[in-house]
Amino acid sequence: MLKEEKTKTKDNIKPDSDSFINKVNNWTANFQKVSASEKIFFAQHLSLMVKAGLPLTKGLDALAKQTKNKRFQKIIYNISRDINQGDTLSEGLKKYPKIFNNLFINIIAAGEATGTLEKSLNYLYLQIKKDHQLNNKVRGALIYPAIIFIAMSAIGTVVMIYVIPKFISIFKDVKMELPIMTRLLIKFNDFVMANGIIIAIISFVSIVILVRFIKTPMGKKYFHILILKVPIISSIVKKINLARFSQTMSTLLKTDIKIVESFKIAASTVNNLVYRESLEEASERVKKGELINEILAKYPALYNNITLQMIAIGEETGELDSILDEIAQFYQEEVEEIMNTLPSIIEPIIILILASAIGAMAIAIVMPMYALTNAF
Repeated sequence: MLKEEKTKTKDNIKPDSDSFINKVNNWTANFQKVSASEKIFFAQHLSLMVKAGLPLTKGLDALAKQTKNKRFQKIIYNISRDINQGDTLSEGLKKYPKIFNNLFINIIAAGEATGTLEKSLNYLYLQIKKDHQLNNKVRGALIYPAIIFIAMSAIGTVVMIYVIPKFISIFKDVKMELPIMTRLLIKFNDFVMANGIIIAIISFVSIVILVRFIKTPMGKKYFHILILKVPIISSIVKKINLARFSQTMSTLLKTDIKIVESFKIAASTVNNLVYRESLEEASERVKKGELINEILAKYPALYNNITLQMIAIGEETGELDSILDEIAQFYQEEVEEIMNTLPSIIEPIIILILASAIGAMAIAIVMPMYALTNAF
């Protein structure tokens, strides 16, 4: 009898603990980020299911079961439920603007309107995949130089704090005229050691203020204008934005979305505000019947002659979507090539700068030591 009571007690406790764990898991799932890879998986597999003739709700339920991301799984189930209640797929997606952007929603809506949802999903899959690959190339190229810079800076800081003061204390005790480099190093070290906390606080506050300013609309615009004027970086940023604009416009035009709307959607997908404003203005000028190449020609700093000429050919031949696709591919390859060579260019520059600084400190220490040895 006692064993049965213990068993009942355990059985009663377990569901409560399971319920608590589930609540915690459901709560934490709300903060999970839906990655580009998961959206690629969603668009690709839903396209295949629609092509195979599977009902949309069954396809969504099947995708939800395969999705490991709990937040995305919940969203897919909710969209499936909304479709069962009479909504379209695009209407279901609109409820999650942080997950599905205007490009995603509008291409799906165009596919539903024209009865080509399968093709629209496939276009989306290719668009997100190419965009994801481009982002990965850029991110991957910058990580390695950043690691080298942080490591070398850390070594320099350790040398400055723990190694140099020991040598400086020796030089201060010796009554001899020190070289100018050594005197400057001593003064710099004394200043840093005396005001280290203040310098750290000011540096931290300055970085926070700068980051917050860049996040404001005005700060963001100034920052993006500045980026477009920095040598080497400006070339990369322009090619990335041209690749993204061309690829997005090509995808939208293939789904028969109106050109004015296509420009508005393309504007929302480019990261640089200067490019975004040019595309938003272009969408207004297209309404008046102006040619795209003539509109974009008013921004010579953003759109080069080759791009404008190819767009002009596309407008004349009626193959603008195909031409834009070729432009996008060209710039994507250009960016990939730059990103492949960028680490090998940046790495020696960083090493040279940091090695020069550490070398200067080493010379400032060695010179008086050499003088001391000669004196004795």
